[in-house]
Parts: sequence; C-alpha cells; structure tokens
Amino acid sequence: METPNPILDGKQVLDINDIMSILPHRFPFLLIDRLIEIERKKRIVAIKNVSINEPFFAGHFPNYPIMPGVLIVEAIAQAGGALLLTEVPDRDQKLMVFTGIERAKFRRPVVPGDQLRIEIDVLNWKPRAVRMKGSCFVEGKLACEATVMCQLVPRQPQKPADTAAPVAEAAVEPALEPVSQQ
Repeated sequence: METPNPILDGKQVLDINDIMSILPHRFPFLLIDRLIEIERKKRIVAIKNVSINEPFFAGHFPNYPIMPGVLIVEAIAQAGGALLLTEVPDRDQKLMVFTGIERAKFRRPVVPGDQLRIEIDVLNWKPRAVRMKGSCFVEGKLACEATVMCQLVPRQPQKPADTAAPVAEAAVEPALEPVSQQ
C-alpha cells in the first residue's frame, strides 16, 4: 500500500493555485491550468485553455495564430512534472528537466479558443527520472503526441541580488578593435 500523499490529500482535481504549489513555472510559461485526473505514479490528465491573450500568438503567426508545437510538448512535460513532483517531498530544492523527446507528432493545429486535454501515461518510473507518453486532444481529436523523458536535478541556490559582483566599466572591452581610416 502506498503512503498518503499530503499534496494530493485525496484530491483528484487540482486548480491553478495547487499547480503553482507543485511546479516552479510561472506566467507566461506555466502551460497547464487544471489537473482533472491523477493516478499516482501512473497517469495524469491536465487541461490547458488556449487564449488569444497568450504572448506567443503575437508572432506565431500574425493573422493565423497557432500554438507552437514545442509549447504543446512543454505542456506535456509540465503535466508529467506535476505528477512526478507530487511524490518529491523536497521539490522546492529540485528542478525537473527534459532529458529526451521521442516520436513527437503534430496532427492538427491548436488555436485560440481550444481546450487542450493533455493525457499522460507513465511508461517507466524511477525515483529521480520518468519516461511518459503524452497525448493532447482538442474536442476528442488527437492534436499532438510525444514520449518525453525527464529527470530531477538539484536546484542551484540563488544568490541575493545585492551580493552580485558589480561590473566595472574598465573591465568591459569593445568586441572589435576600431578600424583605422587611412
């Protein structure tokens, strides 16, 4: 029998505040809005509400906004990360990073107004690493699928801003020597 998970506390649905207590990502790079199904160490389902207000739509693409495929794969990793990090008691001292992406396929565009359903199935679980298959659906139709591998790594301690070494003007050299005009 598995030990109780204090983060989940028996919940099957987690809102954005719960997600932000698990993941280190923040706007504009937090790409999941709700977790609607959780089966510890096995499966998770997340929702991403795609809005025209997303900053990437300004340039991807003007007059034809589509969500970049790499961000859909990132949403897969974040959903998987939410599943993995709920099992890590000292997650505030860890980061989950990509170690691989396999078999990514993009089947249809994801556009403003879509609700992306991100389904993650764990293929291999180890204490510090996980391999997951993610499938993303819009209105029941497959939009993207990929297998992602992620690993937990220690977070580097942050230095306070006031202890950073100041940059001396004399230490800054020009990138190129001036050319003589003779």
